[in-house]
Amino acid sequence: MIANWKIACHKLARRLIGTLLIAGAGSGCTALDPEAVSDSGRMMTGVGTPVLAAGETVAVATQSADAVDDPAIYVDSRDPARVVIFGTDKQAGLYTYDLGGAVTQFIPDGRLNNVDLRDNFPTAAGTRVLVAASDRDRIAAALYLLDPTTLKTTPWGLAKLDLKEPYGLCMGRRGARFIVIINGTDGQVRQIAVAAGADGTPAITEERRFAVGSQTEGCVVDDEKGVLYIGEEAKGIWRYDLDPATGSARTLIAAAPSTMITPDVEGLALLRDGEKAWLIASSQGDSSFPVWRVDGAAPLYAGRFSVMAAGGVDGVTSTDGLDAHGGVVGPYASGLIVVQDDIDSDGEALSATRQRQNFKFVDWRAVVSALNLTPTP
Repeated sequence: MIANWKIACHKLARRLIGTLLIAGAGSGCTALDPEAVSDSGRMMTGVGTPVLAAGETVAVATQSADAVDDPAIYVDSRDPARVVIFGTDKQAGLYTYDLGGAVTQFIPDGRLNNVDLRDNFPTAAGTRVLVAASDRDRIAAALYLLDPTTLKTTPWGLAKLDLKEPYGLCMGRRGARFIVIINGTDGQVRQIAVAAGADGTPAITEERRFAVGSQTEGCVVDDEKGVLYIGEEAKGIWRYDLDPATGSARTLIAAAPSTMITPDVEGLALLRDGEKAWLIASSQGDSSFPVWRVDGAAPLYAGRFSVMAAGGVDGVTSTDGLDAHGGVVGPYASGLIVVQDDIDSDGEALSATRQRQNFKFVDWRAVVSALNLTPTP
Protein backbone atom coordinates (compact mmCIF):
# COMPACT_ATOMS: atom_id res chain seq x y z
CA MET A 1 0.00 0.00 0.00
CA ILE A 2 2.82 2.43 0.96
CA ALA A 3 4.75 1.62 -2.24
CA ASN A 4 1.65 2.19 -4.42
CA TRP A 5 1.01 5.50 -2.67
CA LYS A 6 4.58 6.66 -3.35
CA ILE A 7 4.41 5.64 -7.01
CA ALA A 8 1.13 7.53 -7.42
CA CYS A 9 2.69 10.68 -5.98
CA HIS A 10 5.68 10.40 -8.28
CA LYS A 11 3.51 9.85 -11.36
CA LEU A 12 1.48 12.92 -10.48
CA ALA A 13 4.67 14.92 -10.06
CA ARG A 14 5.82 13.93 -13.54
CA ARG A 15 2.59 15.32 -15.02
CA LEU A 16 3.29 18.69 -13.44
CA ILE A 17 6.41 19.38 -15.48
CA GLY A 18 8.15 22.57 -14.43
CA THR A 19 6.18 22.90 -11.19
CA LEU A 20 6.28 21.51 -7.70
CA LEU A 21 3.73 19.17 -6.24
CA ILE A 22 2.75 20.98 -3.05
CA ALA A 23 1.25 19.06 -0.17
CA GLY A 24 -2.52 19.17 -0.02
CA ALA A 25 -4.71 18.69 2.99
CA GLY A 26 -4.71 15.02 3.90
CA SER A 27 -2.84 13.99 0.74
CA GLY A 28 0.45 13.06 2.42
CA CYS A 29 2.50 14.02 -0.71
CA THR A 30 5.46 16.26 0.07
CA ALA A 31 7.01 18.92 -2.17
CA LEU A 32 8.79 17.21 -5.06
CA ASP A 33 10.82 18.41 -8.02
CA PRO A 34 9.37 16.47 -10.99
CA GLU A 35 12.80 16.18 -12.58
CA ALA A 36 14.11 14.39 -9.49
CA VAL A 37 11.99 11.39 -10.40
CA SER A 38 12.56 9.14 -13.38
CA ASP A 39 9.74 9.11 -15.93
CA SER A 40 10.70 5.63 -17.08
CA GLY A 41 8.42 2.64 -17.51
CA ARG A 42 10.45 0.66 -14.93
CA MET A 43 11.28 -2.00 -17.50
CA MET A 44 13.53 -4.92 -16.61
CA THR A 45 14.93 -5.32 -20.14
CA GLY A 46 14.55 -3.50 -23.44
CA VAL A 47 12.68 -4.73 -26.49
CA GLY A 48 15.54 -4.29 -28.96
CA THR A 49 17.98 -6.88 -30.29
CA PRO A 50 20.25 -7.83 -27.36
CA VAL A 51 23.73 -6.28 -27.21
CA LEU A 52 25.97 -6.98 -24.22
CA ALA A 53 27.30 -4.17 -22.03
CA ALA A 54 31.06 -3.75 -22.37
CA GLY A 55 31.74 -1.64 -19.28
CA GLU A 56 30.40 1.06 -16.98
CA THR A 57 31.30 4.09 -14.91
CA VAL A 58 31.03 4.26 -11.16
CA ALA A 59 27.69 5.62 -9.96
CA VAL A 60 27.38 9.35 -9.32
CA ALA A 61 27.31 10.55 -5.73
CA THR A 62 23.67 11.65 -5.88
CA GLN A 63 21.44 8.76 -4.78
CA SER A 64 17.71 8.10 -4.55
CA ALA A 65 16.99 10.58 -7.35
CA ASP A 66 16.97 10.83 -11.12
CA ALA A 67 20.48 12.26 -11.41
CA VAL A 68 22.56 10.89 -14.29
CA ASP A 69 21.50 12.34 -17.62
CA ASP A 70 23.84 12.85 -20.57
CA PRO A 71 27.40 11.90 -21.63
CA ALA A 72 29.90 13.27 -24.16
CA ILE A 73 33.06 11.57 -25.46
CA TYR A 74 36.38 13.28 -26.19
CA VAL A 75 39.06 11.30 -28.07
CA ASP A 76 42.50 12.78 -28.70
CA SER A 77 42.93 12.60 -32.49
CA ARG A 78 46.70 12.22 -32.04
CA ASP A 79 46.38 9.34 -29.58
CA PRO A 80 42.97 7.60 -29.43
CA ALA A 81 43.96 5.89 -26.17
CA ARG A 82 43.62 9.30 -24.48
CA VAL A 83 39.90 9.58 -23.81
CA VAL A 84 37.74 11.69 -21.51
CA ILE A 85 34.08 10.83 -20.97
CA PHE A 86 31.94 13.66 -19.61
CA GLY A 87 28.72 12.95 -17.75
CA THR A 88 26.16 15.17 -16.06
CA ASP A 89 24.65 14.68 -12.64
CA LYS A 90 21.68 16.92 -13.16
CA GLN A 91 21.36 17.48 -9.42
CA ALA A 92 25.01 18.37 -8.76
CA GLY A 93 27.43 19.09 -11.63
CA LEU A 94 29.79 17.65 -14.21
CA TYR A 95 31.88 14.46 -13.99
CA THR A 96 34.73 13.20 -16.14
CA TYR A 97 35.67 9.52 -16.40
CA ASP A 98 38.39 7.40 -17.94
CA LEU A 99 37.77 4.30 -20.07
CA GLY A 100 37.88 2.16 -16.95
CA GLY A 101 34.86 4.07 -15.64
CA ALA A 102 36.75 5.77 -12.81
CA VAL A 103 36.06 9.41 -11.93
CA THR A 104 38.93 11.66 -13.00
CA GLN A 105 37.34 15.01 -12.12
CA PHE A 106 34.16 16.48 -10.66
CA ILE A 107 33.05 20.10 -11.12
CA PRO A 108 30.25 20.96 -8.63
CA ASP A 109 28.33 23.33 -10.87
CA GLY A 110 24.67 22.79 -10.06
CA ARG A 111 21.89 21.34 -12.20
CA LEU A 112 23.57 20.59 -15.52
CA ASN A 113 21.34 18.54 -17.80
CA ASN A 114 22.94 17.86 -21.21
CA VAL A 115 26.59 18.12 -22.28
CA ASP A 116 28.46 18.17 -25.59
CA LEU A 117 31.86 19.24 -26.97
CA ARG A 118 33.93 20.17 -29.99
CA ASP A 119 37.73 20.11 -30.18
CA ASN A 120 40.26 22.46 -31.82
CA PHE A 121 38.65 25.54 -30.31
CA PRO A 122 41.03 28.51 -30.74
CA THR A 123 41.99 30.54 -27.63
CA ALA A 124 44.87 32.86 -26.80
CA ALA A 125 46.44 30.03 -24.79
CA GLY A 126 46.23 27.58 -27.71
CA THR A 127 43.61 25.19 -28.98
CA ARG A 128 41.27 23.70 -26.40
CA VAL A 129 38.21 21.46 -26.34
CA LEU A 130 35.08 23.57 -25.90
CA VAL A 131 32.58 21.85 -23.61
CA ALA A 132 29.05 23.15 -23.01
CA ALA A 133 26.26 22.03 -20.68
CA SER A 134 22.69 23.22 -20.25
CA ASP A 135 22.51 24.98 -16.88
CA ARG A 136 19.05 24.94 -15.33
CA ASP A 137 19.98 26.96 -12.25
CA ARG A 138 21.67 29.91 -13.96
CA ILE A 139 19.47 29.77 -17.10
CA ALA A 140 22.47 29.51 -19.34
CA ALA A 141 24.82 27.30 -21.28
CA ALA A 142 27.73 26.64 -18.91
CA LEU A 143 31.02 26.70 -20.84
CA TYR A 144 34.24 24.84 -20.02
CA LEU A 145 37.66 24.36 -21.62
CA LEU A 146 39.44 21.01 -21.66
CA ASP A 147 43.22 21.22 -22.02
CA PRO A 148 44.13 18.43 -24.50
CA THR A 149 47.59 18.14 -22.95
CA THR A 150 46.59 17.66 -19.32
CA LEU A 151 43.02 16.38 -19.96
CA LYS A 152 41.83 18.70 -17.20
CA THR A 153 38.65 20.73 -17.55
CA THR A 154 38.21 24.31 -16.29
CA PRO A 155 35.01 26.38 -16.03
CA TRP A 156 35.19 29.21 -18.56
CA GLY A 157 31.97 31.20 -18.38
CA LEU A 158 28.26 31.34 -19.13
CA ALA A 159 26.16 32.04 -22.20
CA LYS A 160 23.05 33.54 -20.59
CA LEU A 161 19.74 32.63 -22.20
CA ASP A 162 16.14 33.81 -22.16
CA LEU A 163 14.76 30.27 -22.16
CA LYS A 164 12.19 29.28 -19.56
CA GLU A 165 14.47 26.42 -18.47
CA PRO A 166 17.51 25.18 -20.44
CA TYR A 167 17.15 21.44 -20.94
CA GLY A 168 18.70 19.80 -24.01
CA LEU A 169 21.99 20.88 -25.57
CA CYS A 170 24.26 19.89 -28.44
CA MET A 171 27.18 21.42 -30.33
CA GLY A 172 28.32 21.66 -33.94
CA ARG A 173 30.77 23.28 -36.34
CA ARG A 174 29.82 25.35 -39.39
CA GLY A 175 32.99 26.44 -41.09
CA ALA A 176 35.11 28.15 -38.44
CA ARG A 177 32.13 28.84 -36.17
CA PHE A 178 31.47 26.82 -33.03
CA ILE A 179 27.73 26.41 -32.57
CA VAL A 180 25.75 25.57 -29.42
CA ILE A 181 22.07 24.62 -29.64
CA ILE A 182 20.06 24.80 -26.43
CA ASN A 183 16.40 23.92 -26.04
CA GLY A 184 13.96 24.42 -23.20
CA THR A 185 11.30 22.38 -21.49
CA ASP A 186 8.69 24.39 -23.41
CA GLY A 187 10.16 23.45 -26.81
CA GLN A 188 11.88 26.79 -27.47
CA VAL A 189 15.31 26.57 -29.15
CA ARG A 190 18.25 28.98 -29.20
CA GLN A 191 21.20 28.59 -31.58
CA ILE A 192 24.30 30.57 -30.62
CA ALA A 193 27.88 30.92 -31.88
CA VAL A 194 30.68 30.87 -29.28
CA ALA A 195 34.17 32.32 -29.71
CA ALA A 196 37.00 33.44 -27.43
CA GLY A 197 36.81 37.21 -27.09
CA ALA A 198 39.76 39.58 -27.12
CA ASP A 199 39.73 39.62 -23.30
CA GLY A 200 39.74 35.82 -23.13
CA THR A 201 36.11 35.50 -22.05
CA PRO A 202 33.31 33.91 -24.11
CA ALA A 203 31.92 36.00 -26.98
CA ILE A 204 28.34 34.95 -27.71
CA THR A 205 26.29 35.66 -30.83
CA GLU A 206 22.72 34.46 -31.19
CA GLU A 207 22.11 33.04 -34.69
CA ARG A 208 18.44 32.07 -34.56
CA ARG A 209 15.55 31.02 -32.37
CA PHE A 210 12.57 28.82 -33.13
CA ALA A 211 9.99 26.58 -31.46
CA VAL A 212 9.76 22.80 -31.83
CA GLY A 213 6.22 22.60 -30.43
CA SER A 214 6.43 20.75 -27.12
CA GLN A 215 9.05 19.51 -24.67
CA THR A 216 12.28 18.58 -26.42
CA GLU A 217 15.68 17.50 -25.16
CA GLY A 218 18.04 15.30 -27.17
CA CYS A 219 19.77 16.84 -30.16
CA VAL A 220 22.87 16.23 -32.26
CA VAL A 221 24.64 17.98 -35.14
CA ASP A 222 26.09 16.33 -38.23
CA ASP A 223 28.91 18.78 -38.97
CA GLU A 224 29.73 17.28 -42.38
CA LYS A 225 26.18 17.57 -43.73
CA GLY A 226 25.26 20.72 -41.82
CA VAL A 227 22.24 19.01 -40.27
CA LEU A 228 20.66 19.36 -36.82
CA TYR A 229 18.53 16.55 -35.38
CA ILE A 230 16.18 17.34 -32.47
CA GLY A 231 14.04 14.94 -30.46
CA GLU A 232 10.56 16.15 -29.51
CA GLU A 233 9.92 13.84 -26.58
CA ALA A 234 6.31 12.89 -27.30
CA LYS A 235 6.31 13.21 -31.11
CA GLY A 236 9.55 12.05 -32.71
CA ILE A 237 12.81 13.17 -34.32
CA TRP A 238 13.05 16.27 -36.52
CA ARG A 239 15.76 17.20 -39.01
CA TYR A 240 16.71 20.88 -39.47
CA ASP A 241 19.42 22.59 -41.49
CA LEU A 242 22.17 24.04 -39.29
CA ASP A 243 22.24 27.18 -41.46
CA PRO A 244 20.27 29.83 -39.50
CA ALA A 245 18.97 31.29 -42.77
CA THR A 246 16.68 28.25 -43.11
CA GLY A 247 14.70 29.35 -40.05
CA SER A 248 12.37 26.72 -38.63
CA ALA A 249 11.99 24.58 -41.77
CA ARG A 250 12.14 20.88 -40.82
CA THR A 251 11.38 17.28 -41.74
CA LEU A 252 10.03 14.57 -39.44
CA ILE A 253 12.27 11.54 -39.89
CA ALA A 254 10.81 9.26 -37.19
CA ALA A 255 7.39 9.66 -35.60
CA ALA A 256 6.75 8.64 -32.01
CA PRO A 257 5.11 6.45 -30.97
CA SER A 258 5.88 4.08 -33.82
CA THR A 259 7.45 0.69 -34.44
CA MET A 260 10.83 2.48 -34.38
CA ILE A 261 10.63 4.59 -31.24
CA THR A 262 8.50 4.86 -28.09
CA PRO A 263 8.16 8.12 -26.09
CA ASP A 264 9.94 9.63 -24.41
CA VAL A 265 12.39 10.37 -27.22
CA GLU A 266 15.50 11.23 -25.23
CA GLY A 267 19.18 11.38 -26.26
CA LEU A 268 20.48 11.54 -29.84
CA ALA A 269 23.99 10.70 -31.05
CA LEU A 270 25.84 10.47 -34.37
CA LEU A 271 28.51 7.87 -35.08
CA ARG A 272 30.73 7.96 -38.16
CA ASP A 273 32.01 4.56 -39.29
CA GLY A 274 34.21 5.22 -42.31
CA GLU A 275 31.99 6.80 -44.96
CA LYS A 276 28.81 5.79 -43.14
CA ALA A 277 27.00 7.91 -40.58
CA TRP A 278 24.57 6.44 -38.05
CA LEU A 279 21.99 8.30 -35.96
CA ILE A 280 21.28 6.59 -32.63
CA ALA A 281 18.39 7.57 -30.35
CA SER A 282 17.29 6.76 -26.81
CA SER A 283 13.79 5.28 -26.91
CA GLN A 284 13.03 5.59 -23.21
CA GLY A 285 9.56 4.08 -23.32
CA ASP A 286 10.83 0.64 -24.35
CA SER A 287 14.48 0.82 -23.19
CA SER A 288 15.88 0.50 -26.69
CA PHE A 289 18.17 2.34 -29.08
CA PRO A 290 16.88 2.73 -32.66
CA VAL A 291 19.50 3.28 -35.38
CA TRP A 292 19.26 5.01 -38.77
CA ARG A 293 21.85 5.36 -41.51
CA VAL A 294 21.90 9.07 -42.36
CA ASP A 295 24.74 9.69 -44.83
CA GLY A 296 22.44 9.31 -47.83
CA ALA A 297 19.64 11.45 -49.21
CA ALA A 298 17.08 10.06 -46.74
CA PRO A 299 17.45 8.29 -43.37
CA LEU A 300 17.29 4.49 -43.52
CA TYR A 301 16.03 2.69 -40.42
CA ALA A 302 18.36 -0.18 -39.49
CA GLY A 303 16.71 -1.64 -36.38
CA ARG A 304 17.07 -1.16 -32.65
CA PHE A 305 19.13 -2.70 -29.89
CA SER A 306 18.94 -2.96 -26.11
CA VAL A 307 21.87 -3.27 -23.72
CA MET A 308 21.90 -6.45 -21.64
CA ALA A 309 23.89 -7.48 -18.56
CA ALA A 310 27.32 -9.03 -19.09
CA GLY A 311 30.54 -9.53 -17.12
CA GLY A 312 29.15 -8.14 -13.89
CA VAL A 313 27.67 -5.04 -15.57
CA ASP A 314 23.88 -4.78 -15.32
CA GLY A 315 21.69 -4.03 -18.34
CA VAL A 316 20.36 -0.64 -19.38
CA THR A 317 16.76 0.33 -18.75
CA SER A 318 14.74 3.52 -19.19
CA THR A 319 17.67 5.17 -20.90
CA ASP A 320 18.11 8.92 -21.14
CA GLY A 321 21.13 10.62 -22.75
CA LEU A 322 23.81 9.00 -24.91
CA ASP A 323 26.84 9.80 -27.02
CA ALA A 324 28.83 7.88 -29.64
CA HIS A 325 32.26 8.16 -31.26
CA GLY A 326 33.33 6.18 -34.33
CA GLY A 327 36.82 4.90 -35.05
CA VAL A 328 39.38 3.77 -32.51
CA VAL A 329 38.48 4.72 -28.93
CA GLY A 330 41.01 3.04 -26.67
CA PRO A 331 40.24 -0.72 -26.78
CA TYR A 332 37.12 -0.15 -28.90
CA ALA A 333 38.46 -0.66 -32.42
CA SER A 334 35.46 0.69 -34.38
CA GLY A 335 33.74 2.98 -31.92
CA LEU A 336 32.22 3.47 -28.49
CA ILE A 337 28.67 4.26 -27.37
CA VAL A 338 28.05 5.60 -23.85
CA VAL A 339 24.48 5.55 -22.51
CA GLN A 340 22.72 6.60 -19.33
CA ASP A 341 21.32 3.79 -17.17
CA ASP A 342 18.38 4.41 -14.86
CA ILE A 343 19.33 1.70 -12.34
CA ASP A 344 22.96 0.83 -11.59
CA SER A 345 22.21 -2.46 -9.87
CA ASP A 346 21.07 -5.83 -11.15
CA GLY A 347 19.12 -6.56 -8.00
CA GLU A 348 17.58 -3.17 -7.29
CA ALA A 349 13.79 -3.24 -7.05
CA LEU A 350 11.54 -1.45 -9.55
CA SER A 351 10.51 1.23 -7.09
CA ALA A 352 9.60 4.86 -7.58
CA THR A 353 12.90 5.96 -6.06
CA ARG A 354 16.20 5.15 -7.76
CA GLN A 355 19.19 4.45 -5.51
CA ARG A 356 22.12 4.62 -7.97
CA GLN A 357 22.60 5.69 -11.58
CA ASN A 358 25.57 5.61 -13.95
CA PHE A 359 26.70 5.30 -17.58
CA LYS A 360 27.21 2.07 -19.51
CA PHE A 361 29.68 1.41 -22.36
CA VAL A 362 28.73 -0.40 -25.60
CA ASP A 363 31.16 -1.61 -28.28
CA TRP A 364 30.02 -0.42 -31.72
CA ARG A 365 31.18 -3.72 -33.22
CA ALA A 366 28.58 -5.52 -31.08
CA VAL A 367 25.83 -3.30 -32.50
CA VAL A 368 27.05 -3.86 -36.08
CA SER A 369 26.92 -7.61 -35.49
CA ALA A 370 23.56 -7.63 -33.69
CA LEU A 371 21.74 -5.52 -36.31
CA ASN A 372 23.55 -7.07 -39.29
CA LEU A 373 24.90 -3.69 -40.37
CA THR A 374 27.47 -3.77 -43.13
CA PRO A 375 30.82 -3.24 -41.39
CA THR A 376 33.31 -0.76 -42.74
CA PRO A 377 36.28 -2.61 -44.35
